[in-house]
Amino acid sequence: MNIQFSSKKIFISSDHAGYELKEYLRLFLEAKGAPIEDLGPADTQSVDYPDYGIKLALKLTDHPESAGILVCGTGVGMSMVVNRFPRIRGALCHDLYTAQMSRAHNDANVLILGGRVIGKGLAEEIVNTWLSTAFEGGRHQRRVDKIDVSEISLKKGEG
Repeated sequence: MNIQFSSKKIFISSDHAGYELKEYLRLFLEAKGAPIEDLGPADTQSVDYPDYGIKLALKLTDHPESAGILVCGTGVGMSMVVNRFPRIRGALCHDLYTAQMSRAHNDANVLILGGRVIGKGLAEEIVNTWLSTAFEGGRHQRRVDKIDVSEISLKKGEG
């Protein structure tokens, strides 16, 4: 596996519905030597997904060179949470093509998976694809920059 983020920390988190898949992926990535920081939860007891999505988004805000992986039941809730943070580009991926394009064209820095939507084998392939795909830059960088500018404008009340 050619992990693009191999020298960068990967933060991983979930809610209770995504806990089993999060744990599977954490162990999978640790076995590959990826530097992982598990942000919880520690078991399948019911938790609120925003708490864990926010925790991961704040870690990436402090460590913008890192990446994140989030898992909840469908992935939709975590997507809504993390994409509210500046310079966080979370991509909900259920197949290899969206995983590849989210990195190549959108420079996604958070991979979001639905633990009740995809199986462990597919999740592993998606993670491999996402981590091994480089951002292409060029015309795509211009588009990513526009996202960042619009976030700043909205914060200033200009949008």
